[in-house]
Order: sequence, then C-alpha cells, then structure tokens
Amino acid sequence: MNTLLRALALAAALAAAGCAELAERAPGERVEFEFTARFAARYGGEAASGQLAWRHDAARDEVLISSPFGQGLARVTRQAGHATLVMADDRRYSAADAETLTEEVLGFRLPLRGLADWVRARPSADAPARIERGPDGQLALLEQQGWRVEYQAFDGGGRPERMRLHYPGLELRLAISQWK
Repeated sequence: MNTLLRALALAAALAAAGCAELAERAPGERVEFEFTARFAARYGGEAASGQLAWRHDAARDEVLISSPFGQGLARVTRQAGHATLVMADDRRYSAADAETLTEEVLGFRLPLRGLADWVRARPSADAPARIERGPDGQLALLEQQGWRVEYQAFDGGGRPERMRLHYPGLELRLAISQWK
C-alpha cells in the first residue's frame, strides 16, 4: 500500500478493512453525520482516487476508503482514547488518538478533529481560523491549522457537495454524493 493511500486513510478521518461498507449501526445509535463521497488526491508525486464512507459522532468515527470499484482498501476507527488503521492486507496501526496515529504512520500530525467540522462547512473550535463567505452567504474558504479548504458546491440543505482541501504537499478533492 503506498504512502498516499495511508495518508488518505488517516486524513479522511478515521476506518477497519476488507468489505466496502460501514458496519451496521446499532439500534438507537446517535450519528452526527454520515456520508459517502468520491475522492481524488495528490500527495507528493503520487495520485489516487476512490470512494470514501464516513460515519461520525462525538464518541466514534468510522471511515472506509475503497477503490473506485468498491474494493475495501483501509478502515480507520476512533473511539474512547484509541484510533486504529487496518489496511486491506491486514496490517494494523494503533495509537491513543488519530493525531498521534498520523504522526506515527506518516511522520506528521494531521488535524483530524478539524476535518469533522470542515466537512460540515464550519471551523473547528480547536484553533483560530480565517473564513471567507461567498455572495450567497455560504462558506467559500476556510484556512485553519495550515489547511486551506475551498467549498465549491452545496446541496439544498446547505451541506457541502464538493470541496478541495490543501495542505503543503497534499491536495484532497471530495465530491459528497449522499448525506445521511
């Protein structure tokens, strides 16, 4: 598995491997958001694309990264002081939190907590941010923790449909196809 896919697995937020579906939700489970998206990414000289499914609530994240054809590539889970990355070949990486996990696997910390806010078109409360709004009042640009997030389209409910995230050496494009 190349460095880009490991970076995507971690940057996307947090996923466990093999099948291309998120785990079944428990009855009554409270979910803050869940979405599926297509992604394209460039990291250094590498490029990758595929599908992303992310379920998030305050206590847990689950992100599944799949190939364009739906083959599971990586799953990251985060819950109660523990983050785990499982690659399709069953290699496992674990740490106390997602930021430490990215530092151990990639060599630098990614602000994964911020991503849960950014995909909902709002700055994270963890750090100062610079924002710009478009003529329609929607968030157009967010700069926070070294990241630049460009919002290119929103659905009728004001949720992002297309966004581009930039960090030195990394560009990630998301086209969110379904919010739940």
